[in-house]
Amino acid sequence: MNGEQARSYFLSFPEAVEDFPFGPEPPVFKVKKKMFGFLRFKEGIGYINLKCKPDEVAVMRDIFESVIPGYHMNKEHWNTVILDGTMPEEEIKSMIDTSYSLVVQNLKKSDRLSLEIKYGKHKIYKS
Repeated sequence: MNGEQARSYFLSFPEAVEDFPFGPEPPVFKVKKKMFGFLRFKEGIGYINLKCKPDEVAVMRDIFESVIPGYHMNKEHWNTVILDGTMPEEEIKSMIDTSYSLVVQNLKKSDRLSLEIKYGKHKIYKS
């Protein structure tokens, strides 16, 4: 998966939007105004920040060399994935799914329920 493919996948989630709160770059991906992903490029390689389950943060870093502590984020809850082709695409998608689901779970109840009712829990909580 490269950065453009990651961007498309981020935007495939219900009510996901691309925002630019820091200027023209980097894009931040949000649901209901809450960030679930962040994409930046360095020397042509994409880097994505993803929210993780606290008990999986270190495990993912141990398994994959391309998973490092979250760049400019709380290192206990966020990882950065380097999109250098060394990590299986399905694993990256699973991490993005988890990030989206974790953020939705922490939305205020009315926003969370509106997503669950409108799109179904199976689309919201893929992981």
